Amino acid sequence: MRGIVLLSGGIDSPVAGYMMAKQGLELILVHFDNRPFTSDAEVEKALKLMRKVDEASGIRTRKLLVPHGKSQAELARCCRRNMECVLCRRMMFRVAERLARKFDAQVIVTGESLGQVASQTLANINVEERATSLPILRPLIGFDKIEIERIAKRIGTYETSIGPGLCCTIVPKKPSTYSRIDSAIEEEAKVDVERLADVEFDGTVEIT
Repeated sequence: MRGIVLLSGGIDSPVAGYMMAKQGLELILVHFDNRPFTSDAEVEKALKLMRKVDEASGIRTRKLLVPHGKSQAELARCCRRNMECVLCRRMMFRVAERLARKFDAQVIVTGESLGQVASQTLANINVEERATSLPILRPLIGFDKIEIERIAKRIGTYETSIGPGLCCTIVPKKPSTYSRIDSAIEEEAKVDVERLADVEFDGTVEIT
């Protein structure tokens, strides 16, 4: 079985990818390039983490870079700012589903850990995952940060994850932690979300 792994420059998602690889899942590692709302260093860090996952799992993965910044800008301009994180995540799942169809993947893998950030409350997770019909595997959902960091140190991704890079600067000051699906759909009606997802999909490049 093959899975699309949403891999950031942080600590959690490389660990999630590694854990699923050890369970026999074939990985396609996907980083959503959020420039200009992040930095070149953050993208380079994510690409380095992809290679670290290969080393730790002993498996050569497919690696994709998705242009995500323009979608973020349009969502921020047209939609309620406190919904930005939820709408961003829903966009990622739409694009991941398109990539899954192209590369014959059956699941999406994320590094979500319950309640760790605003987008990972139960209410928001419920709204976000309804943007895709694919199953979403969350191997870290019940782990705390110390447990995740322990695994990251063991597999050699931790030092890279905490290295230089710029986290997303478009995150709202007060993101919604209890969104509803009807609110998300209402906000998405203000933009052409399917067109945005198609543009991201068409702009995806494979990293060798």
